[in-house]
Formats: sequence, C-alpha cells, structure tokens
Amino acid sequence: MVGMEPIARGSSTEAFNAVLATKDAGRMKTSASSALPAVGERDHVTGSSSPKLTLVEYGDFGCPYCFQASRPVKSLLERFDGLRLVWRHFPVPALHPRADLAAELSELAGLHGRFWEAHSLLLTPRGRFSRDDLLSVAGRLELGPAETRAALGEHAFRERVLADIEGGRRAGVHATPTFFVDGERLDRPWRELPQIVRARLEQRNRPALIGRGRAK
Repeated sequence: MVGMEPIARGSSTEAFNAVLATKDAGRMKTSASSALPAVGERDHVTGSSSPKLTLVEYGDFGCPYCFQASRPVKSLLERFDGLRLVWRHFPVPALHPRADLAAELSELAGLHGRFWEAHSLLLTPRGRFSRDDLLSVAGRLELGPAETRAALGEHAFRERVLADIEGGRRAGVHATPTFFVDGERLDRPWRELPQIVRARLEQRNRPALIGRGRAK
C-alpha cells in the first residue's frame, strides 16, 4: 500500500523475529481489528482528556511514512478538542536498523515523563539509527548517560515494546503507520485521516446540536 511500509520477515534480534515472522504476517483480515487491545494506563496518550474520538497509531520511529503522518496528526490534535492519539510501538529493525532500540529509549524517557518529547525527537525520515543518534537524543532529553546505556544494553524495556507489537499483530497490523479510528482499523490511505476525523467528530456532535434545537 502506498504510504505504508510492510513488516519484514525477519529482524535484528530473535525476540523481534519471533513476534514478527509469523505465518499470517501481512495477510490479516480486517475483522482482526476486533482484537485491538483496549486503551489502558500503560499506553502513551496525548490530546483530549475526555475524548469523543480516539486514534490509535502503531508506528516505527524509523519509518519515513510515520514521520510524514506525524505532521497532519499533530495538526488534527491542535484543531479538534475532542480528539486523542495513542501511540503503540511496531518497530521493524530489519527495515529500520535500531528502531527497536529507539522504541526502548522512548520508554526510558516515558519513565521520566518525557515520552512525547522523545517521540518528536525520534521520528525521522532517515530510516535508521546509530547508537550515537540514540545517545544524542537521550542527552537532549536530559537522560543520564549511564542510565541510558544500561537501559539499552540490558534491553530493560524490550518486553514493553514486544507487548505492543504482539497486540498490533493480533489486531491485524502489517504495515506502518497503521491507524485505528475508535477501534476500527483504517484500511484507506492515512492521508485521508483529516476528512475521516472531521466527519466522525461532526457525527458525534450532531445529536447534541439536534437536542439543543428541540429544546428551543
């Protein structure tokens, strides 16, 4: 699909290979979106605290299409008060070297309350990360060098990232970015998100407007 990168058959680590290299990878049906994990306390959420519409994005910090999508998504969040975004990890290091480590670094930043800053700094069109890139981002986030090296070297947040990947795989994710609009997987180009979000929010607001009209 144009504007999305499919997952690869392998990855740079056995753990990622075990999660990503499944027989049904890339052939999940739309109905699999019913398996989308519910938004919970462990999720990274930005936008409305009382949302009328929720976007869940499965993304890869090294994916150029995720980088391209981030700008219109940010614009939507600024424009619509009733919208929230949930980011979930779906790195594919076979395509984007060390994207898995970038995801783990973002989790370390999240531990210090700086996940969304890390999200902005890590999303890149380059398609790959060096260890120096990751340490540079950690420095800009004011994360301690020793703590950062230990977290990445020991893969302290690997299980957290793998849990997102496994949840996405069960929900039918096979490319990045993949968006879910109130639990429904978006199988149309992500560039149509502005029209879809606008229409959904107008639909949600319509009953309130009708009710006020009748009250008169």
